[in-house]
Amino acid sequence: MFPVQREVPRNLRSEAPHRDREGHNLEVGLAMDLSQNTDLDIGILIGVLIGEGHFGGDGRQPQVTLRMHTRHQALFEWIVEHFGGKLYGPYHHGGRDYYQWMARGAHLREHLMPLLNAHLRVDLDGQTFRRFSEMKERYEIE
Repeated sequence: MFPVQREVPRNLRSEAPHRDREGHNLEVGLAMDLSQNTDLDIGILIGVLIGEGHFGGDGRQPQVTLRMHTRHQALFEWIVEHFGGKLYGPYHHGGRDYYQWMARGAHLREHLMPLLNAHLRVDLDGQTFRRFSEMKERYEIE
């Protein structure tokens, strides 16, 4: 299975993205070509974001965040490989073990927003669409 992960001190957690089984950083940025993703790939991402995603920001910039249990590591690695962003964790506290994926900054604006604008629809999930729309309005992002 996977090597035992030690908890990273809170002040260092956001500094380094998660590494895959070979020790490579799981972070893909602006050089990504999202047009290579299939309709199934896009559907999986949209479905996961509808079910588990958060659309918000840190007060300065918008971000899309996905937080799930560590048992979903393979799914997180697949999302980074296909859609970019950064994967943080694993985190272990409060009886919870989880990873957190984030897309923000230029990568969110230039790559993920066009995909989300094309595929997140009010008829799929009104609550998610509302949160997505509020993020766009608050941070003046299209």
